[in-house]
Amino acid sequence: MAAMARLPRLIVPGLPHLVSQRAQHGQAMVRDDEDRRALLRLLREAAVQQRVALHAYSVLEDRLDLVATPDSATGLSLLMQSVARRHAAAFNRRHARSGGLWEGRFRAAVLDPERWWLPAMLYVEQLGGVAAPEPGGEPARWSSRAHHTGQRVDPLLSVPPPYWTLGNTPFEREAAYQALLEQALTSAQVHAIEQALRGGWALGPPSFQQQVGDEADRPAAPRPRGRPRRALPAVAKPA
Repeated sequence: MAAMARLPRLIVPGLPHLVSQRAQHGQAMVRDDEDRRALLRLLREAAVQQRVALHAYSVLEDRLDLVATPDSATGLSLLMQSVARRHAAAFNRRHARSGGLWEGRFRAAVLDPERWWLPAMLYVEQLGGVAAPEPGGEPARWSSRAHHTGQRVDPLLSVPPPYWTLGNTPFEREAAYQALLEQALTSAQVHAIEQALRGGWALGPPSFQQQVGDEADRPAAPRPRGRPRRALPAVAKPA
């Protein structure tokens, strides 16, 4: 039986996307703070070059997660290709290793801005949390949550419209966002997010998925399982 052709990646310019790139076979893609700083520097440079607005990020030992809005259909792919290629080369030189580092294909899900922009940011930042400090060093945050809770200003980030609705002043917005961070996303939210990432689907109500699919000219949601129902034959009415 022939394998089904892989769908082209679903990217819609002007809409936010949740993005996840993992290291090969669960290996480390960063080993210390110097690696993390280098990765974020490359991310900042590529985002400016490819005109991608970054709204949230987290750097884990074996994965990089983002919420980002591309300005073009190719910007997000070019961003991730540039970061993966340059980071792998620098990582290999620094740690005297060779071979691939990242999985070949990053995962992405288009987000309904009204319903899923903030939950996706919370998902990313709750993954990131606070990295353990190096011996003798200070605790360092390797996610964007410190920016959104007012602990530091991160020039890497573009604050999205839903964040501004959290309050009338910076303090109100930061406090409201901190409260959201302290509440775990529901299991249904996490399941929906991870299912969309795995499949490369649009995350939102059916009307949003239909709109995205029409614009991208490809399915934006998984088709229902099983065969479609057969229409029953019409029954003639008695004369």
